Amino acid sequence: MAWIELMIAGVFEVVWATAMKLSNGLTKMNYTVATVVGMIISFLLLARATKSLPLSLAYPIWTGVGAVGSIVVGVLFFGDKIPLATWFFVALLLIGIIGIKVTVGD
Repeated sequence: MAWIELMIAGVFEVVWATAMKLSNGLTKMNYTVATVVGMIISFLLLARATKSLPLSLAYPIWTGVGAVGSIVVGVLFFGDKIPLATWFFVALLLIGIIGIKVTVGD
């Protein structure tokens, strides 16, 4: 269950980062509220996950899911241009996240 909470926490990290971008510097109230709510959900789920998962695993996975997810959202929804070479390193991040999960057992 902790792994599921951790993955959902990572997704909400992408949610709050996206809402923060859409809030225009926290000036649009609906997106500002979505940012804060997303942060709270993300942090609460991370905190729950770290009750049974080591911090040394949970935190890098949480940030990695958020990083990869934010890159994908930026490219798909905001038209961010990512050089091909950068995609190689995004793939390495994803491989690292999967590798951590696979090698920990549980």
